[in-house]
Amino acid sequence: MERLDKIISHKLNITRSEAKSLIKSGSVSVNSLPVKSGDIKIGENDKISVDGKELDTEKFVYIMLNKPEGVVSASEDKNEKTVIDILPEEMKRKNLFPAGRLDKDTTGFALITDDGGFAHEILSPKRHVEKTYIAYLDKPFDAEVVRAFESGMTLGDERLLPAKLSPVRNDFTRAEIVISQGVYHQIKRMFKKFGITVIKLNRIKIGNLSIDESLAPGEARYITEKELLLIKK
Repeated sequence: MERLDKIISHKLNITRSEAKSLIKSGSVSVNSLPVKSGDIKIGENDKISVDGKELDTEKFVYIMLNKPEGVVSASEDKNEKTVIDILPEEMKRKNLFPAGRLDKDTTGFALITDDGGFAHEILSPKRHVEKTYIAYLDKPFDAEVVRAFESGMTLGDERLLPAKLSPVRNDFTRAEIVISQGVYHQIKRMFKKFGITVIKLNRIKIGNLSIDESLAPGEARYITEKELLLIKK
């Protein structure tokens, strides 16, 4: 069971204090009865309505985190701070995990959920859900590197899927890369084949969903149902 204000905050993508104010205003009812306290516990069969409209109270959560440097993409770690550790307390719940990994020094869009089926769906090699990154490089890339990315290069014994590479605002030391795999240190290793070092790497998009630019490093918010569809596309 979960607190009513926590559920309202999640479903409406508002802060906990905003949810409490909404409840106190008399706009919220549970099982057709008005309530004015956010601390009541809600069970699986309870029906919540806001201004007469019933909320969809799915059991899974989906969180967008703007991952800062120095945090590992893991549910728990004995030595390092994890993406779960830095979530706001009101967002923490059992079984949360990052859907896909970002390197410790890579920043940007980290997707956190407790829905294993959804994570498998977007991470499956058969789905090829694209991830978009901005890389800051120690030297400019050229047309040869672009062709290599687009044709699908080889890393070790593995043949990669084609990737998209383009300059950011015509600056060839800043690159936008779109990949549909999750090979270990993939982007850094791809550039390294051409003697180029990635100084900084930031993920800005998963599927067709871009990171919320209002989120400062370390901040998080819930992903809406419409936004989930953008990821799957």
